[in-house]
Amino acid sequence: MQLKDRVAIVTGAGQGIGAAVAAAYAREGAKVAVIDLNLDVAQRTAAEIVERGGEAIGIACDVSNREQVEAMAGEVEKRWGRIDILVNNAGITRTAMLNKMTGEQWQQVLNVHLNGAFNCLQAVVGGMIERRYGRIVYVTSAAGVLGTIGQINYSAAKAGILGMTKSTAKELARYNITANAIAPGAATPMTETIRTDERFKEKYLDRIPLGRWAEPEEITPVFVFFASDASSYVTGQVLAADGGMTIN
Repeated sequence: MQLKDRVAIVTGAGQGIGAAVAAAYAREGAKVAVIDLNLDVAQRTAAEIVERGGEAIGIACDVSNREQVEAMAGEVEKRWGRIDILVNNAGITRTAMLNKMTGEQWQQVLNVHLNGAFNCLQAVVGGMIERRYGRIVYVTSAAGVLGTIGQINYSAAKAGILGMTKSTAKELARYNITANAIAPGAATPMTETIRTDERFKEKYLDRIPLGRWAEPEEITPVFVFFASDASSYVTGQVLAADGGMTIN
């Protein structure tokens, strides 16, 4: 029970990696706020956690909307008294080649990944500073490290998350708050096209030395580590749980 009695917010937790992380945190004893744009999937994921004996609530929130984020964080604090862990996992893709990408496609992705992460950080950090304890976990991507074709918006956003991670770590270390990032490579709805489309799947698999995509549950131990006291002296780091895709 590495997270016993901790309170965690996991964004984008209705499905994929976020849902797996929320479930893993609950198994480790955390009270988990399952945050998703879609209320139905958030509540379904939370209900599954409760059925397994965990404690969770599902809340609908557009992380790019500051007012919604502040209301969400307030609801969590009202229910459980504090927020100890924030996982900034919410993300979207709007794929297009750069010469055909619209301004809206560019802005939508940055709004969710960068503005969303910043909104959530600001909503929880005050209480963490006051209590002198916190764990911030960002989710980046190999795209943010290596770049990718057809997703210049996503790559730019995920590269921005790397800078946010390091700046967060440097600013908040004095308050016993750590900030780390994970670059996962898992079989999720977001990676479905490149995993299943005949035009892409072999090319992407060839980039993974382990030769396969992870299941979301395989990534969760890293999230637990960064959220737990086991990582109390680790901050500002980026861990690639991607089967070796980003080996230099």
